[in-house]
Amino acid sequence: MAKSEQCCSTQLIDGDGFFNDTGIEQFIKEVKLGECGLSYAVVSILGPQSSGKSTLLNNLFATSFKEMDAFRGRSQTTKGIWLAKCSGIEPCTLVMDLEGTDGRERGEDDTAFEKQSALFALAVSDIVLINMWCHDIGREQAANKPLLKTVFQVMMRLFSPRKTTLMFVIRDKTRTPLENLEPVLREDIQKIWDSVPKPEAHKDTPLSEFFNVEVVALSSYEEKEEQFKEQVAGLRQKFFHSIAPGGLAGDRRGVVPASGFSFSAQQIWKVIKENRDLDLPAHKVMVATVRCEEIANEKHAAFVGNEEWSQLEQDVQLGPIPGFGKKLSSIIETSLSEYDQEATYFDEGVRSGKRKQLEEKLLQLVQPAFQALLGHLRSGTLEKFKEAFDKALDDGDGFSAAAHNCSESLMAQFDKGCADAIIEQADWDASKVRDKLKRDIEAHIASVRAAKLSEITSLYEAKLKEALSGPVEALLDGANSETWPAIRKLFKRETESAVSGFSTALSSFDMDKQTKDKTLASLEANARGIVEAKTKEEAGRVLIRMKDRFAMLFSHDSDSMPRVWTGKEDIRAITKTARSASLKLLSVMAAIRLDDGDTDNIEKTLSLALVNAKNADVKDRSITTVDPLASSTWQEVPSSKTLITPVQCKNLWRQFRSETEYSVSQAIAAQEANKRNNNWLPPPWAILALVVLGFNEFMTLLRNPLYLLVIFVGFLLIKALWVQLDIAAEFRNGALPGLLSLSTKLVPTIMNMMKRLADEGGAPSASNNPQRNPAPPSKGLSSGTNASSSMSSTASSEVTESEYSSPTK
Repeated sequence: MAKSEQCCSTQLIDGDGFFNDTGIEQFIKEVKLGECGLSYAVVSILGPQSSGKSTLLNNLFATSFKEMDAFRGRSQTTKGIWLAKCSGIEPCTLVMDLEGTDGRERGEDDTAFEKQSALFALAVSDIVLINMWCHDIGREQAANKPLLKTVFQVMMRLFSPRKTTLMFVIRDKTRTPLENLEPVLREDIQKIWDSVPKPEAHKDTPLSEFFNVEVVALSSYEEKEEQFKEQVAGLRQKFFHSIAPGGLAGDRRGVVPASGFSFSAQQIWKVIKENRDLDLPAHKVMVATVRCEEIANEKHAAFVGNEEWSQLEQDVQLGPIPGFGKKLSSIIETSLSEYDQEATYFDEGVRSGKRKQLEEKLLQLVQPAFQALLGHLRSGTLEKFKEAFDKALDDGDGFSAAAHNCSESLMAQFDKGCADAIIEQADWDASKVRDKLKRDIEAHIASVRAAKLSEITSLYEAKLKEALSGPVEALLDGANSETWPAIRKLFKRETESAVSGFSTALSSFDMDKQTKDKTLASLEANARGIVEAKTKEEAGRVLIRMKDRFAMLFSHDSDSMPRVWTGKEDIRAITKTARSASLKLLSVMAAIRLDDGDTDNIEKTLSLALVNAKNADVKDRSITTVDPLASSTWQEVPSSKTLITPVQCKNLWRQFRSETEYSVSQAIAAQEANKRNNNWLPPPWAILALVVLGFNEFMTLLRNPLYLLVIFVGFLLIKALWVQLDIAAEFRNGALPGLLSLSTKLVPTIMNMMKRLADEGGAPSASNNPQRNPAPPSKGLSSGTNASSSMSSTASSEVTESEYSSPTK
């Protein structure tokens, strides 16, 4: 690559036809061509070898192309195609110096490369300078005619939509005025155009449709150098603002943007080398496609590496980000704006298509983050709803009102969050996430509703159980004719109270009438179930209840005091009463009578079959009767309300009688024993015989009081022994056991009594010595008196106790 202070240049295509892609890329970076957009022009020059093309370009555009050294002979100087940037001309102007035609160095291959380079120059350039000698004008076999034919022939293969400026530069102008040379040159050009074969579509197309023809003349550089430079300076002015309307390159149709110039030139040369027709419009689309694709990829890569986007992508995984949509929309818009800025001069259709693809790729890249944000919004909103809903319920708000208010409020917050997350470039709909959130909220409301209803239902069921179980058990325990009416009254009162409270509690749930009625009916059924379950439970213990009732009535009197079998009680009547009460309990327990219309004759049937059956058998044993209890159902009682079947009642009664017979037998035995124990006095006839036969002894005692005193003292001693030995109690278990027991206790009891008498008798003798101990005698006398009084009192009380207790034992 050759460089100067004013310009840069590089060999675009070498002499062998190889495209220098590395060199042009470096050249474009150095001259910053990519920043020019469409504001650039390309000038190329064609002409015979050694005709001063490079010299003209160097003087015209201040370039530094290699020039021929005239002192070393005329030979090929420029090989291939060279490219340079003009200095001091606006807009940016690129100049291509082509290898001269008709050179001896190439020989026969000259024609092929000549056509290829000419075609390349016409395809790439806005202005083509055709360098020709002044003395060739008007000649049939002039050197410029093959060149012009080449230019016009290759033009047919370009299919270019724009006009190219052909500037004929007449070198070494003679004295003939330009006004006279130009018509002749134009006439020759027209003849050449007419002679060139054309496609059917362009047979009658004039030259002006393809080219803007300009003619300038320059003096000889070698002979009139100063004049040549002055004329070149004037010509240079034409290239200022060349792309403006009316300028040399004013037709900008089909111009490739500067950033795609390298790729476009490379592809054009490739097509030319392959000897294919060069369709410039199609080529323009192809270049636009490639370059827009490259720009889009660059912007996509830049977006991926964008720190702000990376931070957003990381943060959104942790939770919602305020202003997410605006931030991300701004980043995407920046990338798309940069794309638009760089691709603005390419084909609009291609540019728009690639822009859309870039936008789709960017949106596809950010969509997971957007979905993650929506997920956070949904989960966060759901949690907030749960908290707000629970708080509203704790504050006493009605269930339906709390659910509606919280749902509306939180859904509005979610919609606000979605609006904040919306990306302007995306037409994404958050309705699916919203519907999912709504379903989640509705599911949570349903679960809480079910839990609350279950809680309230359990509460009222527990209240009903507490209000019914105990009282029903107590009523059944004291079963009588009013038991079931009382149970029905209790059931109706408690059920109505519970249903009323339950109905009030359900009013906050906004239930439809059918569902509410069904729920209330369920509570009523539960209440009925509680009573029936308790009744069945008690029916399972009916035998125990019957025995308890029998024992209570049989073993206790009307004052609920334990009954003592003295012999005066009517055990048969008491037993019948107790059994009748037990039978009453069995009849009450036999069936459920919870409805007002429940009537039956169970009690009558049981009474006839169990209590009066014996009397009926005694009346007539010859008649065979049907056992009313030989059945599994009761008359007028459905099986669903039967607790104890007739057969079970019969078996229970049989077991009850067998288990209570012992109590009756024990009572009878106790009564007989009590009677025996109370008959210790002799019979009346014996008492009368004693009075008659002992009259003389009685009179003797009356005549001699000393005998009465001895008898009284003996009576006291015998009475004391009676009390001390508890003779009546000893003989209660029989005569022989009593005698044996008394034989072992008699002597120790007598010795104990004598010892006590001796101790009490020694106390007065100690009080006869007042000189030795005056104080104690008084105390001893008092003590002896008290002891004597105590002893007599004790004996009296023991006797009294014996008298009152004997008749009862």
